Amino acid sequence: MNKIYAAHVRDDGTIQSIMEHLVGTALLAKKFGSVFNGEDHAYLCGMLHDIGKYSEKFQKRILEGGHIVDHSTAGAIEINKLIPTIGFLLAYCIAGHHTGLPDGGSKADTSDESTLSGRLKKKLENYYEYTAYMNPELLLNEKLLPIKPIGGIGFSVSFYIRMLFSCLVDADFLDTEYFMDNGSKRTTCESIKILYNKLDKYIKKFENPVKEINKKRTEILHCCIDKSVWDKGIYTLTVPTGGGKTISSLAFALKHAKLHKMDRIIYVIPYNSIIEQNAMIFTDILGFENVLEHHSDIVYDDKDDSMTNKRLATENWDMPIVVTTTVQFFESLFGSKTSKCRKLHNISNSVIIFDEAQMFPVKYLIPCIRAISELVYNYGSTAVLCSATQPALNRLFPKELVIREICENTKELYKFFKGTKITMIGELSDSELSDRLNSEEQVLCIVNTRKQAQNIFNLLDKGTSYHLSTFMYPKHRKEVLEEIRNKLNNGLSCRVISTSLIEAGVDIDFPVVYREEAGLDSEIQAAGRCNRERKLTERPVYVFKSSEEYRNHMPSMLKRPTEITHSISYQYDDISSPEAITAYFSELYKFEGKGLDEKGVIDNFEDGFEKGFSFPFEEVALKFKLIENSTYAILIPADDESKSYMFRLRNGENSRKLLRQIQQYTVNIYKNSYDSLYGTGSIEPIDERIAILSDMNKYSKKTGLDATPVSGVAAFF
Repeated sequence: MNKIYAAHVRDDGTIQSIMEHLVGTALLAKKFGSVFNGEDHAYLCGMLHDIGKYSEKFQKRILEGGHIVDHSTAGAIEINKLIPTIGFLLAYCIAGHHTGLPDGGSKADTSDESTLSGRLKKKLENYYEYTAYMNPELLLNEKLLPIKPIGGIGFSVSFYIRMLFSCLVDADFLDTEYFMDNGSKRTTCESIKILYNKLDKYIKKFENPVKEINKKRTEILHCCIDKSVWDKGIYTLTVPTGGGKTISSLAFALKHAKLHKMDRIIYVIPYNSIIEQNAMIFTDILGFENVLEHHSDIVYDDKDDSMTNKRLATENWDMPIVVTTTVQFFESLFGSKTSKCRKLHNISNSVIIFDEAQMFPVKYLIPCIRAISELVYNYGSTAVLCSATQPALNRLFPKELVIREICENTKELYKFFKGTKITMIGELSDSELSDRLNSEEQVLCIVNTRKQAQNIFNLLDKGTSYHLSTFMYPKHRKEVLEEIRNKLNNGLSCRVISTSLIEAGVDIDFPVVYREEAGLDSEIQAAGRCNRERKLTERPVYVFKSSEEYRNHMPSMLKRPTEITHSISYQYDDISSPEAITAYFSELYKFEGKGLDEKGVIDNFEDGFEKGFSFPFEEVALKFKLIENSTYAILIPADDESKSYMFRLRNGENSRKLLRQIQQYTVNIYKNSYDSLYGTGSIEPIDERIAILSDMNKYSKKTGLDATPVSGVAAFF
């Protein structure tokens, strides 16, 4: 009993004992789990997670540098013995607290397999010295799972395991971090109450507006503030483009969080460009130290002390305002790795704002809706679905949840903010379309394919025309957009041809817009780039059909939405009306059927429940990818900064920080385009997913990367 068993050793030789670490982790996990009544289970996981470190082999490793030792399985074995049934569920958390949540497997699995069932059969080094420091019987708590199944018990149980796993992993990391750093480097942010007071002071400048449009925006703002007293739940916020939903939704969220004693506001946004805009607005109002921007393009310098808190907060979202991507949010909720799951417990008791809710990925729609439902029903969160084109999701949510609209005068708002008229003008050839565009002083045209965008651009008057596509690296696109805004603001001639990247959230305002036929939501989003400030009377948005050359190569993901939109256009005089939008999404979701859960995620968890709680955590995580990893990143060495990244890549550097830094200079392409560039010797491969553009003649400052294969039409995704 006098022997000190080490869990961690600091550089100065100070030892943290295993019991110190177990108790510290357990108490933190208990605190995290208490938010959703899972404190007892979280505490038990914390107390047993590292008992495998009591083996002599592990002690030799940590004190003398011996071989790697499995120290995670021991606690899983013990908890499975201690508590029938529930112990097996908690064993997932303990077994996976370093490597990630495993698949459950089957009773037939051998000890060599990585499933939970297999690992529970492993023969381990003797770790029973742990009983000299604790009596496992005193830890016993056979409390039932504190959740109410919603829509299916298997998914609800698996979701609870994932949330407990998050509590354990974050507690383990934080306790270890605190010891190794000899204290915490994390600083405390301001409270929700203080942040609401800051916002309240900011919005006072909008009182007593003079312009009619600002009066209506203020009306929407006050409606959101008034409705914030409603109970926690699921809400929609249907506000037309130009209605000021960014500030209004923040006002609802902050006051709602303040009244209901909630911990944070999480903004979930489909595009990085919108995230950057919103994060800048929130930072200006609430302060730099209170807003975490977390997405693939952001890098917090580990050498900059002012960034330390934010860099650490990306690990667990322990900040009052988090702005993140749809991909980051949902792939974390369905992930299995510790890095993905660590933040999950901090999503509970939060106000979650889903901006541009119509952009939820259709083939993962049911899993996303079920995850939102769990967060609201069992984890004390409030969800707000924001959109100018509200998707018809009500019937897809479990019957236990009632969705309410925050701004109930949807039709009145639509009529007030309607500054455009969508008109179908039939088929146009490239020459006919370019003639129309050249006749306008300021005009935006959005098409479905990069190939057509380039072809039309080549037919436009060059001195006053711009091209935008994803084959331009992000920093280049931002520079072009800024030049376009300057032209528009100064009344200068400006013609823009773009793929759909410009549609959602890009703050840009044209007097005339042309849009190739697409899904109704895309057509209305395109209309949102026209007459945004209502400075002009009703302005035209022309929807045209491209020539057969392009239609034959239309991506399959666009065909059905386009067909349904075509059908809707015959049923409604105004296809941008709320009624037409509801009809469009209802029809789209009805046609998709099982395609709303294309990978069978929900069935996987329900089947796992029926098979003795054998949940396929790792299997689902591997296939739940909102963006399929089938692209290659091409670094464009266009300036001194990007060239410095090129040299670092060539010298073998491959850090996560560098990979994030280069994203502002990369173009992501599919395999056929990669093969085309590789075949002509235009790129220098670095590894299986990254290459450097070696032939800069392949990159144009006007149109971006020329990676079109010899045959076929390259589609924009």
